[in-house]
Amino acid sequence: MSKSFRDWHFDQTLLLPPSVADFVPAGHLVRFVVGLVRDELDLSAVYASYTGEKGQPPYHPAMMTALLLYAYTVGIYSSRRIARACAERVDFMMIVALDAPDFRTISDFRKRHLAALKGLFVQVLRLCARAGLVKLGHVALDGTKIAANASKHKAMSYARMVAREAELEAEVRRWLDQAEAADAEEDRLYGADKRGDELPDWVTDKAKRLARLRQAKAALEAEARAAAEEKARAEAAAEEARMAEGRGKPGKKAKPPSGKPAPKAQRNFTDPDSRILKSKDGFIQGYNAQAAVDATAQVIVAHGLTRSQSDQDQLTVLLDGIETNLGRRPNEASADAGYCSEANLRALHERGIAGYVAVARAKHPDKAKRKPLGPLTQAMHKKLKRAGRRSRYRLRKQVGEPVFGQIKQARGFRQFLLRGIDKVSAEWAILCTAHNLLKLARAA
Repeated sequence: MSKSFRDWHFDQTLLLPPSVADFVPAGHLVRFVVGLVRDELDLSAVYASYTGEKGQPPYHPAMMTALLLYAYTVGIYSSRRIARACAERVDFMMIVALDAPDFRTISDFRKRHLAALKGLFVQVLRLCARAGLVKLGHVALDGTKIAANASKHKAMSYARMVAREAELEAEVRRWLDQAEAADAEEDRLYGADKRGDELPDWVTDKAKRLARLRQAKAALEAEARAAAEEKARAEAAAEEARMAEGRGKPGKKAKPPSGKPAPKAQRNFTDPDSRILKSKDGFIQGYNAQAAVDATAQVIVAHGLTRSQSDQDQLTVLLDGIETNLGRRPNEASADAGYCSEANLRALHERGIAGYVAVARAKHPDKAKRKPLGPLTQAMHKKLKRAGRRSRYRLRKQVGEPVFGQIKQARGFRQFLLRGIDKVSAEWAILCTAHNLLKLARAA
């Protein structure tokens, strides 16, 4: 062979032990995340839960925090995948210093410190502000539907619950009666030391299923009663306001709410807090994740999460969240038609924020066909129409929507791992923190 090659020293050992800091090149993202966690972030809320000296010493909380944050920035969310990366990828090996935790330890740490990890969002956001990445000149509000850790096929409507409850109850009762009738015969066959009334496993399972079904049915009924009481209170307040203004009664009084769930009202047995939501890809069992994004560098300045299909109730939540996180309000805010209501437009005016909110779904907001009803909605429609394609509303698509694309497409987050609205809200906060970390790292 005429060509010579370098020797392949496959079995050769290193003369000196390597340093984990040399596993990745200078300027790598993992170095930035580790340095930020060690030198900048206040982890006192995480440390506070470690009080006793008994048992095996736990992994260092700063290391575990850096591991989770870095994993989220590179699109690895499952505890099993993170544990596998600690054994296969040098960037993860550097974080754990070749002392990799198993997947259960990672999962337990995330669950145990959800509230503390959620609080890191504000710390990272303020670091972004100090770095000049947040100006609050223009903020875009938007929401996206993300699947829950539950199948929509595990949901059941209230009407189906009522029918299925009767079916299961009759079936369980029939088998109990048969078991009791067979008691004497089984004693004769198997002797007095056997009870003779043992039930098949599948009958026990049906009894458990009946108990879960009744629990879900009771929860739906409680929600319906609470909604009916809230609606009655709102109607009473509106009636008092009309009488105080001297407008009198509007006509025939509406039928009072029944307080019973609608027949099509559904509840999921896997994650009861999640809901069936309509998304661009069809109907999903999931949550509605919200974000307010600053136009300077696409940094998320406030976040939220709801199980409602509508975005309307989230505008004031996000605006107040911005002020809570950064101590001041944005100059401008844009949002799509899902946030449009007289109350929301009034809230923008009261807060001194110049609003640009589409009044109806349309390719261009100035071409909206629906005739607005309220005076503030009419004024907003004229404002957008007057500015045309030059309206500041155009910033919404180039500011808010790309952030969801980066999270869902570039970093592959399509489904929450945790269940329950409190845990899912914290998981969404960690995702927003990871997004801002990437923006901060690229500006460093």
